[in-house]
Amino acid sequence: MGIKKSIDFINNYYTNYPLRSILFLALFARIIAALFSHGYGFSDDHFLVIEVAQQWVDGVNEKLWMPWNGNTVPSGHSLFYPGLHYILFLICKAIGLSSPVIKMYIVRLLHAGYSLSIVYYGYKITEKLSGEKVAKQVGLLLAIFWFMPMLSVRNMVEMVCIPPLIFSTWLLIKSDNDKNIYRFLVAGLVAGIAFSFRFQTMIFIGGIGLAIWMQKKWLQGIWFGIGAIISIVIIQGSIDLYIWGRPFAEFSEYVRYNIENAENYGKGPWYNYLLLISGLMIPPVSLFILFGLFKSRKHYLLIILPALCFLIFHSIFPNKQERFILPVIPFFLMAGMAGWHSFEKQSVFWLNRKKLLKGCWTFFWVLNTILLVLMTPSSTKVSRVDAMTYLSTKKDMKQYMIESSNSWGAVMMPLFYAGKWDLPYEVCGAIPAKVYFDTIQYYHKPWPDYIVFAEAENLDARVDTIERYVKGLTFEKKIDPSLLDKTMHFLNPVNVNQTYYIYKVEK
Repeated sequence: MGIKKSIDFINNYYTNYPLRSILFLALFARIIAALFSHGYGFSDDHFLVIEVAQQWVDGVNEKLWMPWNGNTVPSGHSLFYPGLHYILFLICKAIGLSSPVIKMYIVRLLHAGYSLSIVYYGYKITEKLSGEKVAKQVGLLLAIFWFMPMLSVRNMVEMVCIPPLIFSTWLLIKSDNDKNIYRFLVAGLVAGIAFSFRFQTMIFIGGIGLAIWMQKKWLQGIWFGIGAIISIVIIQGSIDLYIWGRPFAEFSEYVRYNIENAENYGKGPWYNYLLLISGLMIPPVSLFILFGLFKSRKHYLLIILPALCFLIFHSIFPNKQERFILPVIPFFLMAGMAGWHSFEKQSVFWLNRKKLLKGCWTFFWVLNTILLVLMTPSSTKVSRVDAMTYLSTKKDMKQYMIESSNSWGAVMMPLFYAGKWDLPYEVCGAIPAKVYFDTIQYYHKPWPDYIVFAEAENLDARVDTIERYVKGLTFEKKIDPSLLDKTMHFLNPVNVNQTYYIYKVEK
C-alpha cells in the first residue's frame, strides 16, 4: 500500500469511526509512554504509592504507616490507592515476579488502559452536548495533548481520580430522563470513588451536587449525594475503621496537617493556576478554551461548576503545586472547546479572519506535536532509578553509601529499584564522611560495598576524602539524568538534576 493510499485509508477510517480512531491514537501514545517513560514525576507518585505498597508486601515497616508497626498517628494519606498496588504486588510475588522494572512496566500499562476512559467519556459527553465535530476536537486533545500520555501512565492520584469523575458526569448527562433516580444514585457512587483516590475531589463532587440543585432537581441532587456518601463510607470509611478503629482517620489527619502546614509548601498568587493552565494548554488556543468556558456556562453547568469550584478552592488555598490542578483539565477542555466553537461561528471578527484562526491552530498543533514527541518517551528522576537498578544487579552489594557533600542533605533514593530496604549511609553537609566512618567503626556496622557520588562538582576532592577511610575506590559507572530532567533543571534549578558516579569499595 502506497503512502497516498495509506493516508486515504486513515482519513476514511477516521471519518467513519472517529471515536475508535481517537482511542487507538490515545492508546498508541500511552503505550509508548508506558514502555519508554520510566522513572517517576514527583516524589509522591513513587514514595507514597509504589514504595509503600512493596514494603507492605515485603513486611518492611520503614514508613511506619500502620498502627501495628508502632505508629499512633495516621499518615494523612488514603490507603486505597497504595492498597490496590499492594494487591498487584502480592499477585506478582505469588507468580514469582520480583523484578521492579518489569513490575513497573505492568503498572504503567495498566494505567495506560485505565486512562483511556478519560478520552472515551470526554468524547461521549461532548458529542452528547455539542455534536460530533466538537467531540472529535476534544477527543484528539484528550488523546494527544502533549502532557497527557506521559502523565497518564504515572502513579499520580491527580490523574487517577479523573476517570470516576468523568464517568459519573457521563452517567448524569447521557440520559434525558431526569425521573430515573437510579442513575443519580449510581453517579454518586462512582463519583465517591474519586474521593478515596484524592481527598480534594470532595470539592468537585460537591460542585456536581450543587449544579444538580441549580437545575432545580432537588430530589435527584439528594440521591446523588447519598450515592457519593455511601461510596465514601464503604471505601474510605471502612478501610480506616479496620486499620485505625475509627472511620475517616486518614482524612481527618490530612485536613489537620494541611491546615497547620498550609504556608510551608509552594505558594503563589491567587491567579497562579490560571497562568499555569494558560501556558500548559499552549496560547493562544488555551485562551480560546478559557474564554469558551464562560460562553458555555449554562449548557455545560454540570461540567463547569464543579471544575470552577475545584479551581477556586486551590486558588485560595496557600499551598499551590502544579499537579494539584490536573483533575480539572479534561473538564475545561470539554466545556471550553464547546463554548469557543459556538462563539467562533457567531463572531464577526473571527468569521472575517479565518486565516488568522487557522494560523493559531496550526501553531498549536505544530508545537503540541513537537512537545508530544519529546515528552511522551521522556523519563523523569531517571538517574536515581537507574542508579538503584544498577546496584540491584550487584550480588556483592550488601550496604552502600550516598555521597552528597555538595548539599546539606541527600535526595531520597527509590529503594524499590534497589531490591532491598536497608537505608543507605548518607554523607552530606549535615553528616561529614568522618562522622559516618567513625560511627561505622565504633558500632561495627557493615562497611559500604559501593559508594554513589551525586553530582560532578568537586568529585575528585570528594573521592580523595572517602579514600582516607577505605582501602580504595574503583570507578564503575556514570549515570546521567534524562534530557527532560536536564531541561527542567535548566528552566528551574529547584528541580534537582544529578549525575551519579558509582564506585566499588576495595576490600
